[in-house]
Amino acid sequence: MKELTCIICPNGCQLVIDDNLNVTGNMCNRGSEFAKQELSNPQRSVTTTCKTTFKDNPVVPVKTNGTVNKDLVKDIVKEVNKVTIDKHLNIGDVVIKNVLNTDVDIIICTNAIKEGQ
Repeated sequence: MKELTCIICPNGCQLVIDDNLNVTGNMCNRGSEFAKQELSNPQRSVTTTCKTTFKDNPVVPVKTNGTVNKDLVKDIVKEVNKVTIDKHLNIGDVVIKNVLNTDVDIIICTNAIKEGQ
């Protein structure tokens, strides 16, 4: 038997998973799916900041445009820390394509450094 707190929605359901992967404690089907995924191949979105050359915005928020294996989160943050953005970008523009060969991109989450700002 395994216990988890669901992180999919704000409810934070306390999930209990038995040896047959039956899930209880969830208020919605997403909790059951989360529990099974978490036990077999935990995935996370990554949010962090990236350095820029712009004096008014020395760092900007970035995130993955999908989920990645939980074990790769620290390595992905290290990859982002190697980058310095030196051109104007808009929300959703790619900062790092296919980070660590995950088929997931790092994208910018602000218009603070878009052209004309």
